[in-house]
Amino acid sequence: MPYYTWIDKETCIACGVCGAIAPDLFDYDDEGVAYSHLDNNKGETIVPSDVEEDLLDAHESCPTESVKIYQKE
Repeated sequence: MPYYTWIDKETCIACGVCGAIAPDLFDYDDEGVAYSHLDNNKGETIVPSDVEEDLLDAHESCPTESVKIYQKE
């Protein structure tokens, strides 16, 4: 099943971990808060399979659990 992702911008502390681990998935807005640049943080675009491991690492490494992931068929 494919993965989808977004950042909970309310809990993100802009620590930089997700962008360092998964730069193909995450970037930072003008305030330094992370977001998924796959689809402007909507969580509606399938994460490419070649960066799924980076996504899982970013999810597990986020100190505030702001990297959100889900799967659907």
